[in-house]
Formats: sequence, structure tokens, C-alpha cells
Amino acid sequence: MPHKEENPSVAVERALSMLEMVAQEPEGMSNAEISRKLQIPKSSASYILRTLEKQNYLNRDEETGKYRVGLKILSLSRGALSGIDVREVALPIMRNLMEKTNLTCHLAILDGPEAVYIEKVEPQGFIRMDTWVGRRMRVHATSVGKALVAHIPQEKVEKILAERSMERRTPKTITSASRLFKELEKVRSLGYAVDDEENNLGARCLGAPVFNQKGEIEASLGLSGTIHQVNAQTMPRILEALKDAARHLSMQLGYRVPRRTSAGS
Repeated sequence: MPHKEENPSVAVERALSMLEMVAQEPEGMSNAEISRKLQIPKSSASYILRTLEKQNYLNRDEETGKYRVGLKILSLSRGALSGIDVREVALPIMRNLMEKTNLTCHLAILDGPEAVYIEKVEPQGFIRMDTWVGRRMRVHATSVGKALVAHIPQEKVEKILAERSMERRTPKTITSASRLFKELEKVRSLGYAVDDEENNLGARCLGAPVFNQKGEIEASLGLSGTIHQVNAQTMPRILEALKDAARHLSMQLGYRVPRRTSAGS
């Protein structure tokens, strides 16, 4: 039986939702899982999935039947990211920071209500962070997210929280707006943010803000490791390296630290 023609706008929305959903699952997703989560008929999901597979936006594993993001998505992301100069400036700074700390280094920006990784540099070794360029994250549960929203107007943060619920990722996740705003005050005061197993148990991450020539938040630099790698003994050294790298990157983007005026001047 031929597939019933769908409303074009509905089909496009469903296709984009599928791509976003599959992109968040490294192990892939089956037709049944996708149709159930999006609450659409399997036949409609199958039709769209076959089209995306035919165009190489998705790949289907013959053994498991699960869909994963195809390589064609990378060409789109490269085109989108090519206009973001901060990546090119940040990369050598990130490599240096990774070598100093032996931790995975991320560069993130705020895109709508979420933090998005736009660059990643990781050290050699068997400890690997389950992160990737293009990964989208809730701002309340990540160090890079907190570092970003700590430096935007509170009404914008409130809008983000209204649009994206404060999902409890682990028992340590901040789930109340009042507690988050207190945390953001602390971030502004200290110059860095901490994700202490709030997004993933066993992982501790640090984030620092990056400013542009207008003094506005441009991005955030993050370091991710295990709770054994980032502990009370190593934290001061790691934070010093992170804040120095973020300050260096900000200056490369044209940011100038405001001069302190002496009393009575």
C-alpha cells in the first residue's frame, strides 16, 4: 500500500526531530523507539527514516536495525561552524590546556536554551569522555552551561528554564531555579563553574567564561575528567590553567580586562 502523503511541514518537523533524537544516542535508535518517543505511527516514522537513510543523513545497522547519524551531517555542521571564528582561535589554546592538565577540553556556546560543544580536544589514553562536537546540553547541569548563563541577563535565564525543564540527571543535579541563581552568583564571583557529578556520576567538570571585544559572553572553555582526576589536590592547579586559558582566549578575541581604579582617583 503506498504511503499516505503527509503535510510537508509536519514531515519536515518530524524528520528534524528524528535527526536530533538519534544524534543524542551514540548506540543508535530503532524505528520502534523513535516512533514511540515522537508518538507517531511506525509507518510514518519508517517512511521518513528511509528517506533520511537514502540521502545519507542516517545510517542503518543491518544487524540491530538501529539508525545512527550519517557522515553527511558532518558536512552540514562544518559549514555552520566555519563562520565561528572562536573555534580557530581557541584550538591551539585548547591543545595547550589539554597537554597541561591531561583532561578533555571542550569549547561550548549558547545556542537557544542549550549549551553546545563546538570543539573538543582529548588526551591519549583509555579514559574517554562520552562527548562529541555538536552535543547539546542543559545549562543547569553542566559547568560550561553555567559559565555561559552566569553572564547573561537573569530574565533570559528564566526564559531558558521555562523552555527547558530542570531535568534531574543525577542525585546531585540542581533542580530549583533559586538554587541555580545562587550558584550563578558564585560562578561570577569565582570566575569558574563546577559540575560535581551533576550531569554524570563519576565525572567532574570545570568551566570558565570566554568574552568578546564587546565584553559579552562569547563561549565557555571546559575541562572534563573523572572524580579521581579532578580532586581536592589537583583542582587548584587545574583551575589556574583553565582560567588562564579562558583569559588568553578572551584577549585573543579582543576582550580587555577593565582596569581597576584606585580609591580617590
